[in-house]
Amino acid sequence: MSINPLLISLRSNLSIALTSSFLRRPNRVLLVDDRRSYQGKELLVAGMHIADLIESHSSSPTIGLLIPTSGAMGIAAYGTWLAGRAAVPLNYLLDEPTLNYVVQDSGCDLLIASRKLTEHLGFVPKCKKIIYLEDLDFHKVPTPRTPKATSPSELAVVLYTSGTSGKPKGVMLTHKNLLSNAIQMHEHVGVQPNDVFLGVLPQFHCFGLTALTLVPMLFGCKAVYTARFVPRKIIELLREHRPSIYVAIPSMYNALMTVKAAVPDDFTSLRLTISGGEPLPDDVRSRFGARFQVPIVEGYGLTETSPVTHVLLPEDNRAGTVGRPVPNLEQIVVDPETNQILPPNTDGELRMRGPNIMRGYLGLQAESSNAFDDRGFFRTGDMAQIDEQGFLTITGRIKEMMIVGGENVFPREIEEVLNAHPSVHDSGVIGLQDPMRGEVPIAFVEAAEDTTPDPDELIRWCREKLPGYKVPRRVVLIEALPRNGTGKIMRRMLRPELEHLGA
Repeated sequence: MSINPLLISLRSNLSIALTSSFLRRPNRVLLVDDRRSYQGKELLVAGMHIADLIESHSSSPTIGLLIPTSGAMGIAAYGTWLAGRAAVPLNYLLDEPTLNYVVQDSGCDLLIASRKLTEHLGFVPKCKKIIYLEDLDFHKVPTPRTPKATSPSELAVVLYTSGTSGKPKGVMLTHKNLLSNAIQMHEHVGVQPNDVFLGVLPQFHCFGLTALTLVPMLFGCKAVYTARFVPRKIIELLREHRPSIYVAIPSMYNALMTVKAAVPDDFTSLRLTISGGEPLPDDVRSRFGARFQVPIVEGYGLTETSPVTHVLLPEDNRAGTVGRPVPNLEQIVVDPETNQILPPNTDGELRMRGPNIMRGYLGLQAESSNAFDDRGFFRTGDMAQIDEQGFLTITGRIKEMMIVGGENVFPREIEEVLNAHPSVHDSGVIGLQDPMRGEVPIAFVEAAEDTTPDPDELIRWCREKLPGYKVPRRVVLIEALPRNGTGKIMRRMLRPELEHLGA
């Protein structure tokens, strides 16, 4: 049996592992985007050009990357690691003050950006030096180089989380963290060199960076990118490239069902259709499977875990769970008050330990320490259950949990029911303080296309399917639910709506 070369690279770094991969596959097309395709040798040369620029223009250990979903992001990250620096992929969906905060907080003195993207944004983040990809000439011969001898424990990436309150936090991921997670994914889902990945998740998000960028480049697969999620475009890419792995968030699967021309044959090449980022509604899972004859499986993870910790395999047939943990990862569920490990099938806080878990939060020593318990397990903040076979079910967030009349209620339970109504596109539920019952649920509803939901009808719908204490006290129609860069509903952003309504 041959030895996986990445097993050796765990003692080195990403630049060595990627250089080795590109040298082994110089003529193979590894990345495809809206503009062009990239062979291994082209990635190698382009990365060296980026490393030259970084060494000429930056003295900072961190380099900002403001690049749309494309092959260019992989190149820029590779060049950053070749130069012995850490990459800071910037969330271009943030507002200008927040983006400037991230640049300052991460200490970047150089920003590698797409001019088209900054023109679209209408502003340029404040940074000492900005280099635009459109101005670079990759046809010249770069300085020949070997990768820096960076320790695997050194910082590779700083990814800023959207956070539940206050300013975003920089999650510090090391070379070992990211390489470990790539290997964990490879072993868990059986990634093969002939796999073709298709996804439009932004690469400033850890899921897009690891699953759709690092894994294909490291294992010699082809990854197909498109900068914007347009449902008809995704169907065209499915037909053209016949991918075997598609990674998206639930709302993207929902949107694909609006393409009238889409047929089951468009999806026959897929062996894995993975949903992540937020819980997959049962309604989306069942309707998508019924129409296209393709099962959607859920994955789970957090930025702090590099990110993938679970992927439900199709053969496991455990809809509603996110599967078993990836190799070399420990999972426990504990009572968040007593820290006692709980028995199977009991709700508690999910905690994990493994080589893919972050180093900590940049510049936040207290928060970094508090993120881990006395056993060294990372506190996810997610409520979950683990059954006797190790399958994980996420039941809610600790901070989003409501206590209604002494009973624990999680928003997702109510949202699942609301989302199954034909007039509801999506919903978000939060708790409102109530002098009699502690809290009561308030639901915000985004209408399905060409419908006008009746709030009273939706409350009646919930009464038929939920215990009385879980029925929303009020249903509020909203034009668009607040979402972060990956499409996840930001429930905390609904609180100002309550104040506006005088609730």
